[in-house]
Amino acid sequence: MKTVRRISAMFLAVIALTACSNDSDDGNDVPTGWIRQQYDATGAGYVDRSDPVRRVADEIDGHTSAQGRHADGDMVFLRYRDDIVAISPRRDGSLIEIDDYRSGHRRWKSRIGSVWPDPDSAAFRGGGPGSGK
Repeated sequence: MKTVRRISAMFLAVIALTACSNDSDDGNDVPTGWIRQQYDATGAGYVDRSDPVRRVADEIDGHTSAQGRHADGDMVFLRYRDDIVAISPRRDGSLIEIDDYRSGHRRWKSRIGSVWPDPDSAAFRGGGPGSGK
């Protein structure tokens, strides 16, 4: 009888932990593992040696929907919860670069600054005292 109780308790604990790990916040991470499997790694990021920028953006966004998408000139940017994916043209396909949101926003500010919130602004930090309410 003790064994049955222990197994039942372990089963319930596994169910509870699984339920906790399915928070809605966890659903918008960059699919880094998938990108690593689909594209060739380079020192600068990942490369698709044949597909153009918009097709690569469609592939990544199709695998894991981005919170936002912005095209600027010959580049496409995908915004995820904590990261920005920048896809730019190469002579032989597309380059995929992944930056955390703050670094990516600073790096690509001239292209995305007016589209997505600045991580250094009070508005980005979720409001609170002094946010201009």
